[in-house]
Amino acid sequence: MTPAGSRLRQLGWAVVLSICLVVFLALTFHVNSVKSEVRLAEREIIRLERKKLVLETEFEARASQQQLADWNRLEFGYEAPAAGNYLEHERELANLGEPRGPGAPEPIRVAQNTEQAAPSGAENASGDESERGSERSPLGAMPRSTTLAERLSANRPLAIPSAELSQ
Repeated sequence: MTPAGSRLRQLGWAVVLSICLVVFLALTFHVNSVKSEVRLAEREIIRLERKKLVLETEFEARASQQQLADWNRLEFGYEAPAAGNYLEHERELANLGEPRGPGAPEPIRVAQNTEQAAPSGAENASGDESERGSERSPLGAMPRSTTLAERLSANRPLAIPSAELSQ
């Protein structure tokens, strides 16, 4: 009887171990599925918190706009522009202008800085303007009074060092 009993006992242990293994695998799969659901729920919570933040920001901005509109209406009498307040072309805008009066100054067309700033710490104690280079450009090639078109069309070599390619 001993050999049959030990054989039966070995078979029983194998069945118990296989049942434990099946239960362990089932629990592992269940735990992993619950973890996956938790991760999905956390992502949904984060997405909803972000959406809530966007909505709160929009609500605060709209509340501020409403408050500003109320203040403008009560304090200053401002109103939002209507369709009739907009112009369709530049000609309509030009028609709104008035001609200049007899004593009105000429409009400013172009602003140009003719003085070159002195380098820091290099100012002349005597105030001599010739050392500042106010009469010539920094490259010293053409006077500053020439226009850009004249400088570009001038046929002259570069006054600064440049690399040359040879064959």
